[in-house]
Amino acid sequence: MVEEKSELEALYNQSIKVMREGQVVTGKIVAIKSKEVLVDVGFKSEGIVAITEFTQADLEIGKELEFYLESLENDAGVMMLSREKAIRIQGWDKIVKYSQDGTLVDGRPVKKVKGGFLVDVMGVEGFLPSSLSSFKNVPDKDILYKPYKFKIVKINNLRRSLIVSRREAVQKEKDAAKDRIWQDLKIGEVAPGTVKAITDFGAFVDLGGVDGLLHITDMSWSKISHPSEIVALGDKIEVMILNMDRESGKVSLGLKQRLQDPWQDIENKFSVGAKIKGKVVNILPYGVFVELEKGIEGLIHVSEISWTKRITNPSEMFAIGDMLETQIISVDKDARRISLSLKQLEQNPWTEAEGKFPVGTKVSGKVRGFTEYGAFIELDSSLEGMIHVSDMSWTKRVAHPQDVLKKGQKVDVSILSVDTQNRRISLGLKQLQPNPWTEIAQNYPVDTALDSEVVNITDFGAFVKISDELEGLVYSSEIDKDVLSQLKPGDKLKVKVIKVDVEQAKIGLSARI
Repeated sequence: MVEEKSELEALYNQSIKVMREGQVVTGKIVAIKSKEVLVDVGFKSEGIVAITEFTQADLEIGKELEFYLESLENDAGVMMLSREKAIRIQGWDKIVKYSQDGTLVDGRPVKKVKGGFLVDVMGVEGFLPSSLSSFKNVPDKDILYKPYKFKIVKINNLRRSLIVSRREAVQKEKDAAKDRIWQDLKIGEVAPGTVKAITDFGAFVDLGGVDGLLHITDMSWSKISHPSEIVALGDKIEVMILNMDRESGKVSLGLKQRLQDPWQDIENKFSVGAKIKGKVVNILPYGVFVELEKGIEGLIHVSEISWTKRITNPSEMFAIGDMLETQIISVDKDARRISLSLKQLEQNPWTEAEGKFPVGTKVSGKVRGFTEYGAFIELDSSLEGMIHVSDMSWTKRVAHPQDVLKKGQKVDVSILSVDTQNRRISLGLKQLQPNPWTEIAQNYPVDTALDSEVVNITDFGAFVKISDELEGLVYSSEIDKDVLSQLKPGDKLKVKVIKVDVEQAKIGLSARI
């Protein structure tokens, strides 16, 4: 009987774990009281833990947790355990590991102190300097007891203290988010974004950590002059990924690509010869752009505005927003161009020009404008003709058309030629009078001595007035150089006739008498 009792005691003692104070052991909750919790750690008696050391989630019969063995037996002969100390010890081991590999840790700021915050990190108290907090302009009450991610930047094993950084954790989270976004982005897919900046050439869109450029040409199928016509700062928009380069960090975005290209079936919408109405959206020196529908514009070139008027400044005739009826004269899908015409809607007056203005007839018109070489005359039917300076006088050399005519002046002219293909009518002023050169040749035979007045000096001689209606040229070879160099308009000069050319309507003179 004594032998059996000794064997039982030996088996019991073997079943009891060997435990030492200061170690972390695993225990199971066996009873929950009002102020304490009984835990079975495999020792001959249960250990006691203050109920305040447990979270509500851990208070569960049968749940296994880690505990710190503070005392095998206190003065009352009871084993004392601590849940909080076990957490701190295990937390410190993880803290050492995480500080080495850079893993972010969870923590809660629990107190504002001088220079920063005290932070609970896995049961260990850490210090968060204000310079590393990333809590700019955030009230303390909105910071304390809120969960955040931190990076451990320094530890002291001896004191079991640590310094953490929220700023570096935020940057790491951003980098991680950026990596995820780069992996998620796919060319051709649509992604949400926020407009963060607008420039003259486009808008930068935040895709959640990665910025993309929405170029002005990819905003709308219609022409726009500035990105602000389409987007504004802070706008939430859906954009298509057009291209991406991870190495350069560039992402190209598109808005218009989410909509069907209006030029896709352009030939079915707009046929050559059709009449169509549109709104003037842009005016340039070479023509007027007309919006036919959203994303489709056509150009009325200045040459297609009028059959008869020379258009040099379309803005004098049109204004942005004007509604015009035009005719389609060409559609180029590949070049994305539509050519429009206003004049094609009217009868072409040039088809009847030859019949209406026979060569040699006398007509009336109004001086509309000038060039260096002639004057433009508006005729009765709104057609325009030109009098060349050589056709203004039989006998005078006309240097400037304005010396003979004035703008707005009504004048009779003779039709010299009509070119319907090139839309030109040549007019003559001198042809209304008989050609006087046969008579001039008779009145001024060779060697006739004359008194003249200098009109103009040129490199090849001096033009002089022989009479009120007649001028001649003193050749530079027929006058001393010294004399020619001193001449000025209005000077009197004796000359003699050396040549009369009836065909060329010229009289040649010499000052060598």
